[in-house]
Amino acid sequence: MRRPASPRTRSPQRRAGARVLAAAVTLLTISGSAACFTTEPRPDRGGDQRLSVGLAGPPNRRMSPFSQDAWRGAQLGASETLVNIDQAGAVTPGLAVSWSQVDATTVRVKLRDGVVFHDGTPLTAEHAAHSLTHAIAAEPVLRALVGVRLTATAVGGDTLELRTAKPDPALLHRLASPQLVILAPKAYGRDPGAPDPLGAGTGPYRFTSLQGTSAATLERNDAYWGGRPALAGVDVRFLPEGSARVGALRSGEVDVVNQVPIAQLPNLGDRRLIEVPLPRTVSLYLVTAEGRTFADPGLRAAARAAVDPTMIAAGVFEGRADPAAGLFGPASGWAARHRAAARAAAAPPDTPDDPSGQRITLATYPNKPELPEAASVLAATLTARGFVVETVVRDYLTIEPEVLAGRFDAVILSRSYLLDVNDPIAFLTSDFSCAGSYNVARFCAPGFDSRLAAADGHTDLPSRHAAALALEAELVNRAVVVPLVHDRARLATAAGVTDLAADPYERTLVTVHTSLR
Repeated sequence: MRRPASPRTRSPQRRAGARVLAAAVTLLTISGSAACFTTEPRPDRGGDQRLSVGLAGPPNRRMSPFSQDAWRGAQLGASETLVNIDQAGAVTPGLAVSWSQVDATTVRVKLRDGVVFHDGTPLTAEHAAHSLTHAIAAEPVLRALVGVRLTATAVGGDTLELRTAKPDPALLHRLASPQLVILAPKAYGRDPGAPDPLGAGTGPYRFTSLQGTSAATLERNDAYWGGRPALAGVDVRFLPEGSARVGALRSGEVDVVNQVPIAQLPNLGDRRLIEVPLPRTVSLYLVTAEGRTFADPGLRAAARAAVDPTMIAAGVFEGRADPAAGLFGPASGWAARHRAAARAAAAPPDTPDDPSGQRITLATYPNKPELPEAASVLAATLTARGFVVETVVRDYLTIEPEVLAGRFDAVILSRSYLLDVNDPIAFLTSDFSCAGSYNVARFCAPGFDSRLAAADGHTDLPSRHAAALALEAELVNRAVVVPLVHDRARLATAAGVTDLAADPYERTLVTVHTSLR
């Protein structure tokens, strides 16, 4: 396998250290934003080291932030948002240093001094408003902005005014979404609907090249507002196959890999494993659109009765995931504390009907290796229940348009419920409202939408959490979605990797402090 074109500096001592480092497993129980992971310290090499990273997901829109690529740009330290989310789930400064609530629908944000885009352009409020205005106009609507009518206006050189059509308690949390990164004006020149972040970000590392879907190169941003980055650069390889990622780590071709498949854990050898509980749930979505088998609530109930989350967690995930109690998992402590009361107050589940040989298509993707195995297990249990099951497994990039168009009867999907916005109501709106931009179940119930709107009217966090659990209970009892397991992030590193972020929001990986020693 070929390495990226950019040269790397490696010491013989570091190669030897990678071979002899004792095996270790670190379980980080984090409930908020990134913590940093450090291996055993080694002498500093003077900042001339390059980090090589093997990522599971190749870019599908040339790293445009108006796509899933947004998270890759943020993880690699290229792009930044106005605010961040801390360990407790609170909003913290990013490119903005402060903010104030002017009235119920207006927030003013003060930008950080001394920020320069990678092309040398100083950041101003006009530039920030320009970026956000393009994000607001993006089609389809960005998931962080579903249900929100937002305008962004510069009211001074360093002050940005944000207005919403109605009060939005989650507005600042929305601004932390990687899809709302602030880019230089040049990013929007060629195609405003798919901004090009190369040389246009503000992060500690700047994209200098993107080799299709195979590799990318980033160089140190010496003008970074947060200080001089520790690495000379980052070389990225996109390796969709889990075995290829682990093999590249073992051979020394990369220093860090993400999404380590459970089946590959024995092959890590002496490499360090980091596991982080995620606000991510693997679920079976039952497509409720008219004309589909699961438009019938009794057949949805029959499918739900065929599913045993404990069996999936113990068998397919080998105990390295938690059986799902609902959509919101252990990374959200509030859910476990109040779920029982919400379920008790909900309408009872529908009664299962006899499938009587009903034919269904069950779709998933191999990008997360455990999902095809989960599909095989569920196909067997659904068949035993009386369904006739056809399983479809295709790469996520090719299957996503059909999934969102409702072309299958059921879909197994891994979904981070705080990926877009650190707010459960925003997630439920995106995924289960009639106008939701990621409504895999094609669920549309005016009564549910009304309850969602009422939930979104709550301005305090405990009330929003309670409302989210009531809505979760309705979705689960109606078998619109059948939660299977709550997943964990699995990263693996070579020896000498320091200050790598282990972020349950999956927004941060390489930081200004990340280094090789």
